[in-house]
Amino acid sequence: MPEPQCDVLVVGSGAAGLSCALAAAKAGHSVTIMTREDINDSSTDLAQGGLAAVWGKDDSFSLHLDDTLAAGAGLCHRSNVDDLVHHAPQTLRHLMDLGAHFDTGADGEPDLHLEGGHHARRVLHAECDRSGHEVHQCLSAQLEGTGITVLTNTRLIDLIIGPSGTARGVTALSGGTTVTIPAGCVVLATGGVGALWSATSNPSVCTGDGMAAALRAGLTIRDPEFMQFHPTVLFLPGQQGRSPLISEAVRGEGAVLLDVNGRRIMTGVHPLQDLAPRDVVSAAEYQAMIATESDHVLLDATGFGENTWQRRFPTILASCREHGIDPCTQPIPVTPGAHYHCGGIAAGMDGRTSVPGLLAVGEAACTGVHGANRLASNSLTEALITGERSGRCSTNPSGPVASTSQISEYPRHRRWLSGDQLEGVRTIMDRDIFISRHANGLQRAIHDLDHMTPTEDLDNATLTATNAALVATALATAALWRRESRGAHRRSDHPRQDPSFQVHTDLRLVEGRPTVITHHQERKTA
Repeated sequence: MPEPQCDVLVVGSGAAGLSCALAAAKAGHSVTIMTREDINDSSTDLAQGGLAAVWGKDDSFSLHLDDTLAAGAGLCHRSNVDDLVHHAPQTLRHLMDLGAHFDTGADGEPDLHLEGGHHARRVLHAECDRSGHEVHQCLSAQLEGTGITVLTNTRLIDLIIGPSGTARGVTALSGGTTVTIPAGCVVLATGGVGALWSATSNPSVCTGDGMAAALRAGLTIRDPEFMQFHPTVLFLPGQQGRSPLISEAVRGEGAVLLDVNGRRIMTGVHPLQDLAPRDVVSAAEYQAMIATESDHVLLDATGFGENTWQRRFPTILASCREHGIDPCTQPIPVTPGAHYHCGGIAAGMDGRTSVPGLLAVGEAACTGVHGANRLASNSLTEALITGERSGRCSTNPSGPVASTSQISEYPRHRRWLSGDQLEGVRTIMDRDIFISRHANGLQRAIHDLDHMTPTEDLDNATLTATNAALVATALATAALWRRESRGAHRRSDHPRQDPSFQVHTDLRLVEGRPTVITHHQERKTA
C-alpha cells in the first residue's frame, strides 16, 4: 500500500477519534484516520449507557461535579472535572445539531436516566439502550465530503519520534506488512484495555495498543491500576471475550442485585444501595460470590413486566433471550467484567502529552476527570469534548511533514511474544489482577509475565500478545506499588484507603520494564 502523508494522523475510530478528525479537518488540516479493524469496531459503538450532562431543572453543575469527585475517590483533577460538567450540555447540543437523536419524553425534552453514583437524572440515552451506536453513526456520517482518509485493518505498532523529540508518525501493520506513515501530528485514540480479561464488555481490539506504544516511546502512563469493572456483565459459562452488558440504567429503573441464594447484596453496604458507584457494587458482588462459592450473582428485574422491558431496554431484552434467559420472568445471571480503564497516557483536556506533536484522547488517555473510579456515563461526554479540542489544537509543531527518509524511530526496549501467549496473559489477569488483589499475587503476575516465550516474528497475534503483556505488567506494577484500597483498585492485604497515597501513579519504561516514577516526597493532592 502507498505510504500516506498527512498533517494529522488519528489512530482509532471511536467517539474521541472521530471528533478529533472532524475538528482537525474543519481547521483546514489534511487528516487520516487509522483503525485496527473496521471503523465501527470500537467501544463507542457498543455502549448501552448514555451521556451525562446537566439538563434537568433539579440538577446543577455543582451536583454533577460533586458526584464525579465522590466517585473518583480523591484522585480527580477538580478543574478538569469542572471543565467537563460546564461544557457537557453545549457539547451534546452540538451533537444533536449534527443529527444525533436522543430519547425524549412527552414534553419533547430528553428522557433523563438515573445511573450509579448520580444524585440526579442527567444521563441522555438513544434508542433506549443503543446510545453509543447513535453517537458513532452520527459522527461517522459527518466524514463524507471532508476529504478525511480512512485506513481500515491498519494497526499501530510504534510511534516514530524524530531527532528533536517530536512525534513524526507511526509504524503500522497492514496486510501482514510493516508500513511507515509519516504525519505532522499523531493522536492516539486507541481505546482501553478490557480485552486483557476473559470477562469483559469490551471488543477484542481493546488490548492496549496505544498505551504499549506510548510506553515504548518514553511517555508517562498514569494510574493504570484503576480498571473499572462493570457490575452487570451477562454471565455465560465458559465465555471468553466480550459478553453482553446489562446497562446500569436497568438498576436505575429499580432492578436489584441478589446472591445465588436470593439475598440482597447491596443492603447496608452503601446509602445508594444498588446504585452505588461501580467500584463499590463490583466489590460487594465479588464478596457475595466468594461467600456463596459461586461464579455469578443475579440481577432481578422481574418486577418490570414485559411492557417496560420492551419500551426501555429492547436490545438488552433481545440479548438475554438470545442466550436463553427471559428477564421478564427470571433473574439475570451477571458477573463483574472489565469495562473502562480510568488510567492511560497522561494528557490534558486538549489531548496534549509530554511529547510535542503527540496527543492522546478518550479511554487511551488519563486526564484526571475519572480519578480512581469513573462516574457512569461521563466517558462518552469526555471523549466528545477532548476529541474536538485535540482536533482544534493539532497544529503541526515543527514544519512540513517529513518524508520517510527523514524520520528515525525512537530507540525502544521490546521483545515480541508468540501469539499464543495472549490466553496466558488473560489467565494471569483473571487470577491476580482482578477486583481483589494481593501483593503475593501481583508479584507472581509480574514474574510470570516476564517469563513468557519470546519470538522473532511479527504478525497480528504476536503484536497483540506483546502489547497485552506489557500493559498487564504496567497494571501489576502500579497495583503492587499502591498499598491501599481506593476506587477501582482493591488490595485485600491493604483494605483501607491511605491518605498518603492520594497521588497519581506515574510509570515509564526503564530498561525495558514499567517502573513507578512517583516518589513519596513528590506526593501531592490532586
